[in-house]
Amino acid sequence: MPGGLSSLSMARTCSSGLRAGASVLALLACALGAGTAAAAGDSAQALQQHYQQHQSQRSDSAGEQAIEVESAELDEGMQGDVYALAAHSLDQVRQVLEDPAQWCTMLLLHINNRACRLGQAGGATTLQLSLVRRYDQPVEQAFELALNYQVVADEPDYLAVALHSADGPLGTSSHRVLLEAIAVSPQQTYLHLRYGYDHNALARVATQAYLATFGSDKVGFTVTGTQSDGQKDYIGGLRGLVERNAMRYYLTVAAYLACMDEPPARQHDARLRTWFAMAERYPRQLHEIDLATYLALKQTDRERDGAK
Repeated sequence: MPGGLSSLSMARTCSSGLRAGASVLALLACALGAGTAAAAGDSAQALQQHYQQHQSQRSDSAGEQAIEVESAELDEGMQGDVYALAAHSLDQVRQVLEDPAQWCTMLLLHINNRACRLGQAGGATTLQLSLVRRYDQPVEQAFELALNYQVVADEPDYLAVALHSADGPLGTSSHRVLLEAIAVSPQQTYLHLRYGYDHNALARVATQAYLATFGSDKVGFTVTGTQSDGQKDYIGGLRGLVERNAMRYYLTVAAYLACMDEPPARQHDARLRTWFAMAERYPRQLHEIDLATYLALKQTDRERDGAK
């Protein structure tokens, strides 16, 4: 790993730092995972440079905003990155991302997230997320992921929010989400979501076994080649898995932002339908269930939590 820190030592540093309240530089270094502390200190500039370098790829053949997905297999874990341009000002994005309650609502758009509750632990705000491995598992079988929430950078033209949990399900640990945002125009914001986790040897072997059997048809977004009929080949395995998850989490942010101007009474349903429609743009990677089943599942979760 660059910067002289192994994945394990980085995870330990992140876990203690995010609980105890580390500096912005240290928090960004932890949230960025594979980045060095020096690179983390220049993260706003690095994101601006990434935007400039990929500006020519900003739209696809249909004229829609393109989404860039990358992934990496680290020494002891996985990491997925999503970059996209949002048609919202940075101030609008800030209103959402600096409110942990809105994060809870946003994360519940993800098909595998079944409940979210705000709390406090050691003086830090936490999001207690109940997640299942498969959408059709009952909520009683959900794993409780306690994510520490912190705004780690809040500048006029740059915002960064980090979520981190030292523990994780099924032999995983150091689950982390970093969401960065820079203003690229008065009404446009460039977003970068990084999702990552560490896993032990047993979890790695079990996941690889699943991907080689029941999950053998699952793919990610990175194109690895072209078939004889002109169809694209996509990356599979662990990198495909982390790319799918990173994209699902990014789409919770995109769908939530897209429905900000809806009347309050319509926002919940609009967010769900928008998240599903966005995911269905990538059926090869993200299709799991039909819209009616997804809406019914989320309605059940809402009724269980007493929401109106």
